[in-house]
Amino acid sequence: MSWFDSFVARRFEVNGVEIHARVPAAEQGGRPALLLLHGFPQSHVMWHRVARMLEGEYWIVLPDLRGYGDSAKPAGLPDHANYSKRTMAQDMVDVMDLLGCAEFFLCGHDRGGRVAHRLALDHPEKVRKLCVLDIAPTLDMYEATDMDFARAYYHWFHLIQPWPLPEKMIGACARDYLHAKLGGWGSQGLNAFEAQALAEYERCFCAPEAIHGACEDYRASAGIDLEHDRASRARGDKLLCDVQVLWGERGVVHRLFRPLDLWQAQCAGQVSGQAVSAGHFIPEEKPLDTAAALRAFFR
Repeated sequence: MSWFDSFVARRFEVNGVEIHARVPAAEQGGRPALLLLHGFPQSHVMWHRVARMLEGEYWIVLPDLRGYGDSAKPAGLPDHANYSKRTMAQDMVDVMDLLGCAEFFLCGHDRGGRVAHRLALDHPEKVRKLCVLDIAPTLDMYEATDMDFARAYYHWFHLIQPWPLPEKMIGACARDYLHAKLGGWGSQGLNAFEAQALAEYERCFCAPEAIHGACEDYRASAGIDLEHDRASRARGDKLLCDVQVLWGERGVVHRLFRPLDLWQAQCAGQVSGQAVSAGHFIPEEKPLDTAAALRAFFR
């Protein structure tokens, strides 16, 4: 992919799975490491515009989360623990350790933001600063569920249904389902995505094992992840680093939640951020704004 000519594709055996990632072909030098995590229903390709804008300043690592892209897609366990955000975060820490990155800046969009949240809680010594894109904390979102939220995020409740029902339903028209999600959550429809990017999302998402991986990701979030989140809050655990929150002003998070307040309640550091003139897919809808915000925050 010409977008990633300055990167090399690598595979990492970590935490019982194989994780695919693109890493810079050049040595790190003096550049700080930056780990960028994608969300549903995408892959690391979603960062292609932002990565090209920032690669001169940061040593950028672009993995596919387990269950997505070209990373492993194991069958879910009965308690979905192998797709818990704690497990997925450990995948990322292990990859960064193998790359020699003892600490790094971290940004996650959508599901990647939830992995990043857990990573920063479980491994505070690793994360210099954290940015999350278009999410509020998972526990707060589930606990605030009402009719408006259920209508807007029905997929949260569809994907968590027991195997194999959602897998079979989505698999029967996977490309249409994918296009509906990508086109329906943004502010530009499918026009936000280049044909090359859309083809990658289709290739990676429309396979049965990938649909299962995505369902398992959401099943974990509605079960074991909530257990972990409640335990963290009962202990008084807080994010120790500064946090930046960006969200789309045309999205559900903006309409139904107060993201700055919710994140400040979970953070011992400083929380900053604002709404962006976008829908859900901020890095692809507003790459210049995203890169500028990350640059200013991580500086």
